[in-house]
Parts: sequence; structure tokens; C-alpha cells
Amino acid sequence: MAEEDGCSSMTEPQFEAGETAADGLISTADSISCESGPNKADIVDLESNVELEEDVRDFNLRQEDVRQELFQNEEEEEEDDGDSGTAYFNPDMAGTRLQRAERIGDASLPDTFQTNELLYYERFKAYQDYMLGDCKTSEVKAFTADYLEKVLEPCDWQAQWCTDVFDVLVEVVDVNYKDLKAQVKLVVPLQCETRGCELTEEAMNTLLEATLHNVPLQELRVVFDESGDFDQTALALEHLRFFYKHIWRQWDDEDEDDDFDYFVRCVEPRLRLFYDILEDRVPAGLVAEYYSLLARCSQKFQEFSSLRNGISSDSESELDNVSMVEGLRMYEQMESLKRKLRIIENPLLRYVLGYKVNSGHQSCSAKGPRASGGRMVHVVSVSTTVSQLQSLMADKLGPKFSGEEFEVQFHSEPLLAVSACYEGDVVIILPGHYNVTSSISIPDSISVEGFGLPDEVVIEKKNKGDSFVASTGADVKISNVKFIQHDAIEGILCVRQGKLEMENCVLQCETTGVIVRTSAHLTMNMCDLYGSKGAGVEIYPGSVCSMVGNGIHHCKEGILIKDFADELDTMPKITMVNNVIHNNEGYGVILVKPSDAAAAQEDTPSDEQLDKEEGKEEMNCEGELQVDVPVIVVDDCSVKEPVSYSSCYVVPPEFTEGNDAIKRELVATSAKKQRLQKSRLKELGVTQADDNLLSQEMFVSIQDNQFRRNGMGSFGTFLY
Repeated sequence: MAEEDGCSSMTEPQFEAGETAADGLISTADSISCESGPNKADIVDLESNVELEEDVRDFNLRQEDVRQELFQNEEEEEEDDGDSGTAYFNPDMAGTRLQRAERIGDASLPDTFQTNELLYYERFKAYQDYMLGDCKTSEVKAFTADYLEKVLEPCDWQAQWCTDVFDVLVEVVDVNYKDLKAQVKLVVPLQCETRGCELTEEAMNTLLEATLHNVPLQELRVVFDESGDFDQTALALEHLRFFYKHIWRQWDDEDEDDDFDYFVRCVEPRLRLFYDILEDRVPAGLVAEYYSLLARCSQKFQEFSSLRNGISSDSESELDNVSMVEGLRMYEQMESLKRKLRIIENPLLRYVLGYKVNSGHQSCSAKGPRASGGRMVHVVSVSTTVSQLQSLMADKLGPKFSGEEFEVQFHSEPLLAVSACYEGDVVIILPGHYNVTSSISIPDSISVEGFGLPDEVVIEKKNKGDSFVASTGADVKISNVKFIQHDAIEGILCVRQGKLEMENCVLQCETTGVIVRTSAHLTMNMCDLYGSKGAGVEIYPGSVCSMVGNGIHHCKEGILIKDFADELDTMPKITMVNNVIHNNEGYGVILVKPSDAAAAQEDTPSDEQLDKEEGKEEMNCEGELQVDVPVIVVDDCSVKEPVSYSSCYVVPPEFTEGNDAIKRELVATSAKKQRLQKSRLKELGVTQADDNLLSQEMFVSIQDNQFRRNGMGSFGTFLY
């Protein structure tokens, strides 16, 4: 029994509180050695227990080593969390990791750190991980002050105090993190550089006394030091300066969405826009419009703030009531400007909506017809053979341009030929590969023809620019040419105004495809378009777009129809017949329109409200507003002689079902727009409407188009 009890005590040891399993095994072995007699079996057990004790002690030593390593890693992580967003700097390496910014001009001032050329991800990491984190708008200043307190040297460092009028060397003696200011003293002897004025040491001391020796941290630039001790201070001031110059807005403090992450909602999109503009990814017209909106919104905010501060909260005077009405009007204007700014700042909306802006486009003005009344045929060729000239004379020049009013002029580049054109001229491009370095603008009614197959007449643009080909002529024709796009921002071809007819062309896109602006007219037949990172074709409100027999494939979206639901927009006129839209990443055709929530914010009546109002109007007595919703023609026979490919083979119905879906959505959106206009007229008190006031028709001819292997389907809508 004793031996059985002993065996059970060894197999099931009982440990005291706080005792590890290893300690329990050791105590069990000790108890066995004390209680057992000195027989041979016990001696064998004791030897095995000694070996067990040594193994357990080795285990405990290894466990202690692991525990120390874990705690050491945690301490290192805690130390890393306290840096300034410059974790890529190795603190063990001596010396600075920043570049020196050498001064241009007065050499009396010392150099500073070069910090204004940081990359996007460096600023992104600093703001997200160290300076702002997940703070709300109301917490931005507190988080910023806490960040600066951790990384700024509190005193005894030199900096340049830089303003619009002067740069002067000062020494920082203290930092007020809450007010984002530093207490400084002038470095003697005076070292400064002025712009348009004269400054003495006495005048600078007087100025500092007037400011109580406090200057904004944003105006300080740390003097370069090779030791590396002030790297984080220089970077922290750069992050602060950049934030309040390019990210922060005066009205952010009053944002109603204070419960949301400020970095995600405001910092990230504004930072991305800044670098997109810096890297020429945004059209020049859109950049100009953005800064114009920003200036107008800032001015409006200042006017609104001044008016609001002048209104007494307990006053009921007529003057204050008028001021309150004016304040509401200014507030609505400011909210409208802020909404437009948010659209441009949002990367997705910036692309999808394309923001309706035409300012900043540097298009040439039309020359009109020649004073002599003659016309010119411009032949483009770097070099040519006799046989090519014979073919040109026999096939083109002789049959079509043999009249006395025609002259022939030779050019080596297509851009030179187009620039030399007057109204009615013709450009004939012989086979070859032509590289252009700037945009091709066509302001006059001319014809550009490739003499051969499109793959034989190639025009390629490699450098950056707003657009590749911009057409503003009243009647422009382009045929038998292949365009290859690189780094164009706005699109491979943009019809800004007038009419453009394209036939048998190849468009190899890289950024965006063909853009049909408001009031422009595009006829595109038998063309092949592919490779666009955006939409192959973008159709704006009020435009006319006819596409017959084209291939649109391997783009982000096939065809994008811009939002035309706004009451100021006119409906586009669209014809799509026998196009093959396939292998696009998103939809074959996508319609952009406002969501129900956006419509509610703009006080747009719902469909039910519009239907009720329409029913009431039908019962109204004679003399009140009696305007029917205009007829929206859906005509499948608009093309007199469409090029039909369906006669050769039967197309499966699943490839053509998108035609009906597109027509239904366009018709429904158009009908809602008409009812909305009708409702607006009633609100304005119009009791009788002109027959032509709402007589806009949306001429839709969509038939026999094929939609194959598009990633998200043949048709969809994008709600914003």
C-alpha cells in the first residue's frame, strides 16, 4: 500500500499556490529522497531524481532568458513610440540624416535643414501615427501640442525667424506648446536678410518686445547642425508648418462632423490632392478652380465670422434681424463652396464627376478662312518614296484637291501642320511613327486624314500634359490615325466644343479616354479604344454623342455618363449602335447620379412627392400650371444606315440585354428631372409655362450593342 501511495503521489503531485510545475517536481523529488530508506531501489530513484532536478533548473534558466528578451522588446517598442515619425533614422548612427538647405542670397545667415521635400508616405506616417492619430477635429490642437512637447528641444537651439519681410537669426529659450509659439532672443551681432526694408538691431529688439518675444513656431526654421541632435525638431516644425499651410482650414473648427476621424476625413484626401497636383496628375483647369474656390471660401468665412460676431445674442432689433438673414445666406453660400472643395479633394469623386470646369484651358483661338480665300493641303512626312508620292497624287490629291483654290505644303510633324491650318484646310499624314511633345489643339474646321491603315500612321505623345488632342472647331474630321497616349491627365482626346467626327481610328489610352464636354458633339464610327485607367468615353450633360460600330475594351469602365440630374444641366443626346464593349474592369456603361441622401440635403423632392404634386396639378382648374412631362424619345432606328454585324451570326441574348437596362435608367432619370423642373416652376409661382421651356428631349438610340466579360456587368450606377 505504501508503494502504491508513493506511486500515486509521484504521478499526481499537488502544487501550492504560486508554485510552478517545475518547482513542484523538485519538491516532490526532495520529499521522496527524505522519506525513503537507503535500499538499492531508492538509490536508483535518487540518481534519476538528481538528473530530473538538473533538467528542471536548465528549463527555468531558459525560461528566464525568454522572459528577459520579451520584456526588452516591449521596452524598445515603448521607446520607439515616442519618436517624431522618423523611425527610419537609426539613433545609434552618429550625425544628421537630413540634407542641408543652402541659402541663395545673403551668406551672412547660416544654412537650415532641408525638410520641404519630404515624400507623401513620410508626411502620411507622421500625421497618422504620431501627430494626429485618430483625433477628432476639436482635438487637433491638443494632439498637436502633445506631439510637439514630446519631440521638440525645449530650449538652446538656433533658428531663422522667416517672414515675408525679413529672415533673422534668433535663439529659442522656451517653447509654449499649447499656443504653438516659441520665446526667442536676438542673436548678437544681428544676422538678417530683408526684403524691401532696412532693419537694425534696435528695431528688431523693439519688435520682439512688442510681441513679448513670442513668435509662431511655424515661422521658425532650425539652423543646420551636423550632430543630428536637432533632426526631430526640424522635422516636427516642418510637419507643423505644412499642416497649417496646406491641410488645415479656418472652418474646420466649426465642422459639424466632430465625431469622425479628422485624419481619415480631411487630412488624407487633402494630402493626396497636394501631391497629385505636385506630380501633374490633376488638370491645370481643375487646379486653378480649386484654389479659386479655396480663396472664395476663406473670404466668405471671414465675412460670415465678422457678421456673426457683430450680432448680439439677446437683441431683437430690426438691424440684427436683417443681419441674421444675411448671415444665413452667406452660410449657405459657404456650404456650397465647401461641398465643391470636398468633391475635388476626394480622389474618387474627382475622377468620376470630372468636376465641370473649363477654366484654365489654353486652347488656341480659331483663325477662320484665309484672306485670299484659298485652301491648303498639308502633307506630313519625315521622308517619303517616289512610289508613295505617286500613290498620293493618284488616290488623294488628284481626284479631290486638283482645283485652283488648293495649294500643297509639306511638314515634318503633325503638330506643325495643324498649327498652320486655317478653316477648310486638309492635313494628310503619310505612313510613319510621329512623336509629339505637346498637346494638339484643333480650333478650326479642318480634316486630318491618315494615308493608310491606322497602324501605319501613328502619333505618340510621351510627356505629361492636360490632354493629347483637344478639339474646339465647329466641324472637325479625323480618320485613319492611331493615337498613343502617355501621362496625359485629362484624356487622349477631349471635345471641348463644336463637332468632331472620328472614323477608323485607334486610341491606345493610358490615363483616360475620350471626353465629350457640355455642348460638344462627337460622332465616333468604326474606332477601337482600349487601355484607359478611367472610362473609355465620358459623356457630359448637354452633349451629343453618337457611337456606331466601335470597340471599347480593357478600360476601367467602358462608357461613363455624367450626372445630368441637376436642374441647370441639359440632358445628353446619346446614340449607341452595334458597339462591342468588353473586358472592362468595371461596368460596360455606368451612369453617375446623386444618391437619395444627397438629394435630401439639397431639398430635392422625392419621387413620391413629385408624383403627388403631379396628380394634384392634373385636378387643378383651368389657368393653373398644366405642363406635361416632355416626351423622351427612345428610338431604335435613329441611324439611317447603321453598320450591322448581327446579320452574319446570331448574338446570344445575354450579350445584348444591357441595351434595355441602359435605356430604362436613362429614361427614368430624365423623367424625374422633368418632374423636378416642373416642381421648381410651381414654387417660383409660374402658373403658365412656355411650351418650349420644358421641351428638351433626350434622344436615345441604343440597340444591338454587345456587352461581354465586363467585370461588374453590362450596366450600373454610381451614387455620390
